[in-house]
Amino acid sequence: MRGTAWPSLPAMPALLALLALLGILAAAQARAQTLEPRHVQVLLSDTATPPADDDAAWQAATTPDSRDVPVAWYRVPFELPAAQRDGLWMLYLPYFYGGGRIWLNGEPVAAVQENSPTLRVRWERPLLLPLPQNLLRSGRNVLLIRAVASHVPSSLKLPRLVLGLQADVQAQFDRRLFFVRTVPLVTVVSGTVVGLFVMFIWLRRRQEVLYGLFGMAALLWALRTTTFVFDAMPDRFWPLWRLIYHGSTGGFIIVLALFAMNLAGWWRPRLAWGLAAYGVLGPLLYLVAGNSAEEWVGRWWVLGLAPIGLSVAVLSFVAAWRQPRPGTVLIALAVALAVLAGIHDYLVAWSSPLLNVISPTWEGHRIFLLHHAANLLLVVMGVLLTARFIRTLQAVEEANRTLEARVAERERQVAASYAQIAVLQREQATQEERQRIMQELHDGLGSQLFTSLLRAERGALDGPAAADALRGAIDEMRVAIEALVGEDHDFRTAFGNFRFRWDQRLRDAGLDCIWDVQLPDEPLPLSPHDTLQLLRVAQEALTNVLKHARARQVRISLCSEAGSLRLQVADDGPGPAGAAHEGGRGLANMRARAQRLGAQLDLHLATPAQAGSCLRLTLPLHTAPG
Repeated sequence: MRGTAWPSLPAMPALLALLALLGILAAAQARAQTLEPRHVQVLLSDTATPPADDDAAWQAATTPDSRDVPVAWYRVPFELPAAQRDGLWMLYLPYFYGGGRIWLNGEPVAAVQENSPTLRVRWERPLLLPLPQNLLRSGRNVLLIRAVASHVPSSLKLPRLVLGLQADVQAQFDRRLFFVRTVPLVTVVSGTVVGLFVMFIWLRRRQEVLYGLFGMAALLWALRTTTFVFDAMPDRFWPLWRLIYHGSTGGFIIVLALFAMNLAGWWRPRLAWGLAAYGVLGPLLYLVAGNSAEEWVGRWWVLGLAPIGLSVAVLSFVAAWRQPRPGTVLIALAVALAVLAGIHDYLVAWSSPLLNVISPTWEGHRIFLLHHAANLLLVVMGVLLTARFIRTLQAVEEANRTLEARVAERERQVAASYAQIAVLQREQATQEERQRIMQELHDGLGSQLFTSLLRAERGALDGPAAADALRGAIDEMRVAIEALVGEDHDFRTAFGNFRFRWDQRLRDAGLDCIWDVQLPDEPLPLSPHDTLQLLRVAQEALTNVLKHARARQVRISLCSEAGSLRLQVADDGPGPAGAAHEGGRGLANMRARAQRLGAQLDLHLATPAQAGSCLRLTLPLHTAPG
């Protein structure tokens, strides 16, 4: 027998109650129609065939039996009532770790793959073996079982045997197969998928430490659970397999401890590093010493994980006490259950006498509970993190709704502000436009009327001169009205009105007028103020032609080309008699207006050697001031 391992005192009451309940359930599985021979005989022999029937060599034993020997033979007598002989009888083995062979009444009936130097086997799953009806006898029958020891702990174990009709033992077999094989398969697949998925989330959101720890725990537990999935493995892979098993076992418990510390808000970096160091101690020792360290690692290093598990349970209950929410309470209970299941499995693995004290029949079942309790713990952890994730999404959605409402309110405020600003801008633009109209009327029409008034007061204004002054004032007024007060502010319309008036006036003065206007159909980008300045330049140029050029023909061309608007006024007259008028006020006014427009003004006046004057104004449309 292996040495005794006693759980800590606080866990004893719950462990005793758990084992008592499981013992009652296991005892209830037996049916009246099944046979469970307890008294057997054992012979320590490694022969491959049944030994000689020498009663003196056989020793009495009871099932379940455990021995530190590589091979042993068991003789199992049982009585079969004649009334129950008909039907298919089965031999149910809850486990058959090292494998072996079975004979019924001297004839071989089954062979289970045995443990060997080249192949490691561990038949954790149950076996249901048929017994040929032609070999069964009414009355006394004898089963001979060759049992082989499995890996460390290096002990040979014969389970309790159940004999009965298939209908009577099938339910027990199916139930144990489900918990020992089907549930671990589901755990491996679901744990791997969930663990990888959660780890992917954690890799994208490194600040979510709990998700990373949960993903690591799921992957480690899925890796450890594979020990219930594989029945056989080549011997050369066995050290690596055991190394992975020990590493995933310790890693799972350490990750749980870190998860509980983080969940309770009691994170201590030095303690975390200490736990991690202890978690790698066992696998590292096994890696260095190999199979010789199997018993030390499996017994003492694993025993050292028990206080860590108890600390995790205590820390979980403290967190539930401080934050009494359903999630924290459930995870505390799940951790406590997993710790108790781990202590139970440790006692079962090392055949502690305590189990026989609590329930004499329970140890023979060798039912391990940790992988079920750990599954429950992982489910609770997953539900807790899922609920936390949902709460986070709800908080984000609520924040988004609040933010959207605030943004909508701010947008309404900004729209109202923009509307108010637009009103103010329109009012300011209207006011500025009025100021410009008043300024233009003051500078143009007002200046001309004021000058005419001064001349009239001095007596220097006769009838023809007064008519000429009034005519100029009327032209100035019309140009301003057409350019600034037009409804559509279209340059083409304003220039058309200008042409209509001046064409008649020039012809009345005896001049031959040639108008060459080439403008696009779309409106030109000219503001009313720019239109006014341009028309005044044209008006000043035509006035000079009437007054000073003594010309017979005048050509006015206006075209838009290469992004510019070009105005040209040319005549064929010899110019004024006497001194040149380059420094006259009219020319100065035209240069000033061209400067305000940002345009280029070129003047070529007539000379005694060459008749004809030409004014050319080039206005870049894309730089025209607004």
